[in-house]
Amino acid sequence: MLSTLLAFLGACTLIAASPGPSTVLIIKRSLRSRRSGFLTVLGNETGVFIWGVVAAFGLTALLAASEMAYDVMRIVGAVVLVAFGVQTLWQARRSKEAVDGGWEDAEKSAWASYRGGLLLNLANPKAAIFAMSFLPQFVPEGAPHLPTMVGLAALWAVYEVGYYGLYVWFVGRMKAVLSRTGVRRRLEQVSGGVLLLLGVRLALES
Repeated sequence: MLSTLLAFLGACTLIAASPGPSTVLIIKRSLRSRRSGFLTVLGNETGVFIWGVVAAFGLTALLAASEMAYDVMRIVGAVVLVAFGVQTLWQARRSKEAVDGGWEDAEKSAWASYRGGLLLNLANPKAAIFAMSFLPQFVPEGAPHLPTMVGLAALWAVYEVGYYGLYVWFVGRMKAVLSRTGVRRRLEQVSGGVLLLLGVRLALES
């Protein structure tokens, strides 16, 4: 079991290290504040856990088997990515130095960060299909399938919270440089452009 867990965590590291939309969004939100970045991580990992549980119950097999269902999710995911990209580019265009807007604005920002991470993950059909193919490989022979897969999904999510938390910490450490108006605007432009291109690519996939 220990060797299986070590292999599983190694695989989780490789997955997290692969750049994708979630990584871009986490870094983008972390430019605003560590709190915003970390809540984006929590939202993303809530999505990871949900897809893991769905895979444990075998429901993602329905998505994989139905071309129409997959295409619907693919288009929805593309729209979400394009929307995030356009929003980011718009914010970069009109960005100024951030000024605290009080407790109410902070609460709205916190919810928006969590919701953004969750939505981006749940709108990605590839995340659903991947969870279905990834988790069963690490269920030991003879182990109860459902609880083991749910446990692995929880471990996967918790591990990635720690991994992506390092991104949030690093951006926070570099905040003195990254918070300069010109630098931050450029990073926002790059983030928005990447999200926009990923959305277009997802929409054009067959």
